[in-house]
Amino acid sequence: MNRYADQDKLAELKTKANRLPLTPGVYIMKDKNGVIIYIGKAKALKNRVTQYFGSGNQHTEKVKRMVSNVEDFEYILCDSEFEALILENSLIKQNQPKYNILLKDDKGYSYIKITDEKWKKLTTAKSTDGKGSFIGPYTSHYVVRETVDEARKIFKLPDCTRNFDKPSKPCLNYHIGLCDAPCRGKMSLNEYLESLSSAVEFIKHGDRDGDTEERIKAEMEKAAERLDFETAAKLRDRIAAIKKINEKQKVVRATYKDEDVIASALIGETACTEILVFRNYRLTDKRKYIIDGVSDRENLYGEFLQRYYADRTDIPGRILIDTESDCSAVEEWLSNISGRKVAVINPKIGEQKALLDMCFNNAAENMSEIINRTGRETSVLDELSRLLGLSTAPRYIEAYDISNTAGSENVAGMIVYKDGRPLKQAYKRFKIKSFSGQDDFRSMAEVLDRRFTEYEKGEDEWFSVMPDLILLDGGQGQMSAVIPVLEKHGVSVPLFGMVKDSKHRTRAIAAQGGDISIKSNRAAFTFITGIQDEVHRFAIGYHKNRRSKAMINSELVKIPGIGSARAAALLKHFKTISKIKSADMKELESAPGMTKSSAEAVYKYFN
Repeated sequence: MNRYADQDKLAELKTKANRLPLTPGVYIMKDKNGVIIYIGKAKALKNRVTQYFGSGNQHTEKVKRMVSNVEDFEYILCDSEFEALILENSLIKQNQPKYNILLKDDKGYSYIKITDEKWKKLTTAKSTDGKGSFIGPYTSHYVVRETVDEARKIFKLPDCTRNFDKPSKPCLNYHIGLCDAPCRGKMSLNEYLESLSSAVEFIKHGDRDGDTEERIKAEMEKAAERLDFETAAKLRDRIAAIKKINEKQKVVRATYKDEDVIASALIGETACTEILVFRNYRLTDKRKYIIDGVSDRENLYGEFLQRYYADRTDIPGRILIDTESDCSAVEEWLSNISGRKVAVINPKIGEQKALLDMCFNNAAENMSEIINRTGRETSVLDELSRLLGLSTAPRYIEAYDISNTAGSENVAGMIVYKDGRPLKQAYKRFKIKSFSGQDDFRSMAEVLDRRFTEYEKGEDEWFSVMPDLILLDGGQGQMSAVIPVLEKHGVSVPLFGMVKDSKHRTRAIAAQGGDISIKSNRAAFTFITGIQDEVHRFAIGYHKNRRSKAMINSELVKIPGIGSARAAALLKHFKTISKIKSADMKELESAPGMTKSSAEAVYKYFN
């Protein structure tokens, strides 16, 4: 069954799309019940809408599902892309179409809680349920968590749940100066509650222009004057903690007063989009969104920026994104609704690029939790996709290598990496069948032809998976031999070669436009080298195994009365040639397929 609507309907929709004008506008996709399922805008309506009803191989699974449900579409002409963007936003708000990106902020409100108990604790809460007093609400749990953490460090408050009425051995926080450890029994309840009260005051009013630091400094000097050196030392430590936290905040401060930094980790058709919100030069919030059905960053941000800023009043003057994209219409729209000029920028160097990198690392770490991988594994796939010019990071990679000795025992190995790690149960071995002799190009072509013939059959679990990226051990020659095979099977998977230097070390990636140097991209270089070494190991291991068996078989068939079938039976029974050599007459004669005369021949040959 075709994944799309029936072919007649598809042809009808394509014909209608081909009649659209090459002008800006909004298109509205509807299902058989007349329900709007997708709304989009375009600079040129004809070019954009016809793409939906063309080659399905170029679409994400989400778009395929959407197109399969399209019964008809309408369109509205606009005078400019900016006007189309405004109309698109308005229609999406009204209709909430199923296949548009509809961002839902499910974080709710967060609170800072002071527990209701003898030794009160400072903690975070998602609601005001239960006993205790609350500060808030805050729209960002990140802000609440960071604020509580700062206050605890400055005023050396505990983050544990111990009963302080029963003295106990202090934990590590005491020994590294982060907690006064009331658990030791050497701190009075009044002293503790005074510290907690100061922390609450700090949370409510903050360190405005250094007011808190100056106030504590004055208290410290008074304590020193009355020779209360223990109190003075505690106040001195609080000042040091405030300075340390302020220094920490400077590390993640923006160059500009207000800006949003947006980066996405893309794996397959899923994106984790992270937003770092800087206000008054300080990181004030972090937000993340998981989005499915993503084809590439440019298309992602084309829709994401509109959905994210549609109902926000706090729009900064600068927005950093991690892709080069024409955002002129979005910039005009944001400037219009915010009442000031807004720039969408893709920085390449300097502090702004460092902020963007930090944001991407956070996105990669969050994505790694989704696919059960480390942040490093997720980021290297993203780096590889950028290096090779892929629209998204490849989740499923296949690599191939040929191995033979002067054309004999010609074999190939196929290995698979899924989400950055070897998937050994999907590895495959091939014995070259279509010719004899040494020809790596023909061998590679045969292997890929057989691989995608198996894909079309759909009988093997692992051959039934379409890879996101194919890597060949070799250069332009191997690629030229394989490209016609992929075209024959209608496969549009990105294809690259892995080129080695004279010392058999990875040197570059072979692409159709020429070699791509990868040595400057350390993570990608190490990753590709690992794949190349693994596929070589797998292929040559299979070749050595076959050559060893062939050599043993040729040794046995030299014995009179021992043909290839009897030789194979002997090897299967005794497992190794050394065991055949050491076997006595009785053992040889009792082996499958052996007679008394053939057993004597084998025994005499080796003895």
